[in-house]
Amino acid sequence: MSIKPERYFQQKLLRWHHDENRRELPWKGEKDVYRIWLSEIILQQTRAGQGWAYYERFVAAYPTVQQLAAAPQESVYKLWEGLGYYTRCKNLHATARRIVAGHEGRFPASYEGLLALPGIGPYTAAAIASFGFGLPHAVVDGNVYRVLSRFFGEETPVDSTAGKKRFAQLAAACLATDAPAAYNQAIMDFGATVCTPDQPRCTTCPLRRKCRALATGQVSRLPVKEKQTRQRDRWFVYYILQHRRQFAVQQRTAADVWQQLWEFPQKELTAAAWQELQQHRDPLRSSPLPISRARLLGRTKTVTQQLSHQTIHAFALLLQLPGRPSRSAGWTWLDAAKLQELAFPRLIHRLFTPETRELFQRNA
Repeated sequence: MSIKPERYFQQKLLRWHHDENRRELPWKGEKDVYRIWLSEIILQQTRAGQGWAYYERFVAAYPTVQQLAAAPQESVYKLWEGLGYYTRCKNLHATARRIVAGHEGRFPASYEGLLALPGIGPYTAAAIASFGFGLPHAVVDGNVYRVLSRFFGEETPVDSTAGKKRFAQLAAACLATDAPAAYNQAIMDFGATVCTPDQPRCTTCPLRRKCRALATGQVSRLPVKEKQTRQRDRWFVYYILQHRRQFAVQQRTAADVWQQLWEFPQKELTAAAWQELQQHRDPLRSSPLPISRARLLGRTKTVTQQLSHQTIHAFALLLQLPGRPSRSAGWTWLDAAKLQELAFPRLIHRLFTPETRELFQRNA
């Protein structure tokens, strides 16, 4: 009697993970639900190698959910600085406070209870439920879509309603219900190391004998996506303003990129206006800020930061002011040492370099 494809897939995957894969990560095998949750939030849209250092820093700074909940928001953001997707950080702190205030410091021991927490979607809830509580819930993320799509030759678009339903069914059918944590870890590691987006290791893959995509030459085409992500470009000019060794900064509070992070006063321009300002001999003449008496020390180089759906192009004007403008609502004036305590986007660090700070010091 032939074995069902789902059962074959499950057994081969578990055997591969047990015998061959030894990807050592600090959260693998973890039983503390707080640390499992922390690792899963950090790893959302983040490579394991990058997330490793952040995970260890958070565990060192906040060993328990109670300590994380009690931490000042600015300190949590500062620790997250550079990891990106800052809504995750906002939800991380909000969830910690809810767990302490509403759940007596314990995470809900059910998939539905976990799903109700800020920043926890179906994938993260399934991961925490299986790793932390041994509950039979299958994880479904980009790695899982890719592995299942290729092995079963599934061409339903993964980003369609029908596709999400179909892949959830496939994932549940393949799940080892008696060992959900081991199975979920296996399929995630398999997608990250063998069935990769580019140059998958098909010749040594333990699933190659029954992989539909390999048999039909469809490996590079699967999984299928219905929609293409639209990318857009944005152009920012920053005004790094100094007055008596203090710098003007503002916090991004709008529902946009880098929400809750700090930056220097900034204006977003059209591409043409941005290019013209870069080349203008007197860029302050048309400045939208109340800085007409400012002394221009220089300009930074142009830097670019690629985000998930947009590319930010930016440069900064380095300015000294004889006095603080009366119309500077939303600006906070801080010395350079105090700036180190705030969380800034990575792009700001690339503008406000040690060389930039030294320029201001020489002209102070």
